[in-house]
Amino acid sequence: MTPVESVTAVLTKYSDFTGRARRSEYWWFALASFVVSFLLSFSDLLQAVWSLAVLVPTLAVGVRRMHDTGRSGWFLLVGLIPIIGWILVIVWLATEGDPSPNEYGPSPK
Repeated sequence: MTPVESVTAVLTKYSDFTGRARRSEYWWFALASFVVSFLLSFSDLLQAVWSLAVLVPTLAVGVRRMHDTGRSGWFLLVGLIPIIGWILVIVWLATEGDPSPNEYGPSPK
């Protein structure tokens, strides 16, 4: 999945918390979001607006990414635990998804 396809897929399914998302879909969107946030860092107001605009799509793709690894989206809440939680969530987000269908749907590949 190309970077443009990944970002387009996330924004198209911006409020879809069902199904599964590929690693490339999640990480390309995360990178694009980070770059835009960095470019808007000169203005607190613009950066705040951007952060609010991508809040729901970021949560949705995170939940779909957890689904791809066979976990409930609620596992993202582990990220609220400092350091250990952050590391666990990053590892889960980077883990390859189930190659076969799971309880959250067919493989997105």
